Amino acid sequence: MESLIRSFTAAQSTRQPYRRPAPAELAAAEAGFAAFLDRAPHRLGELGFSAADDSLVVQEAGTERAWGLYAIDRSTPPSLVVEVPHPSSDLRTDRIGLALFRQVPGAVLVVAGAHRRREDPAHDTRTVFHVVTTLLARRGLPQVQLHGFDDRTLPTADVVLSAGVADVGDAARRAADRLEAAGFRVCRAWAEPCRGLAGTTNVQSQAADGTFLHVELNRTIRETRRDDVVRALAEADLRKP
Repeated sequence: MESLIRSFTAAQSTRQPYRRPAPAELAAAEAGFAAFLDRAPHRLGELGFSAADDSLVVQEAGTERAWGLYAIDRSTPPSLVVEVPHPSSDLRTDRIGLALFRQVPGAVLVVAGAHRRREDPAHDTRTVFHVVTTLLARRGLPQVQLHGFDDRTLPTADVVLSAGVADVGDAARRAADRLEAAGFRVCRAWAEPCRGLAGTTNVQSQAADGTFLHVELNRTIRETRRDDVVRALAEADLRKP
């Protein structure tokens, strides 16, 4: 899975083929992923996805239907959505997302399929990424979304936590406490200004029906302390309210 994620992200560029799905394709994606989650027959192949088994669906390579990678841990019922909307521009968030997915039983991993300059699913509702995450939110699953920022943007913080426009709950506060206990400088966007990193225009937070945690990590932390971030988020147990 790690090599797949690395090659998947490496294939993204500002010049890669991409087109936005048509409304009918978005509707078909919603129906297809609902069936995939329920282990029912689906027609995701008609949208260019390949499904080697019942736990992984990946876009076709090298085409304009660059609509993402989706994995689910079937060891227990679905519990947490781990979202990576900018895997190739927010460097190393794909690896953090995969590591967190592996740490949380029942996690669902959602990784965008195109470079941010081709598709920005955190700010565009007309994406398969948004359709799938909204479907999962309606099923009551909490969400954690991973982002990155330049160290110079907010030199006083390593991590910025927010709920976007969703309600801030105990899960966000637990995550802040765990990250701080691990030695990170945490900016809590619900309590203090965090230099425009609060995710207030994030469309997944707008569609959230429960816990939504927006996690911004500076470049140094993404390069040097990924394991510590994953450990702290796992210990916060975001599956609970």
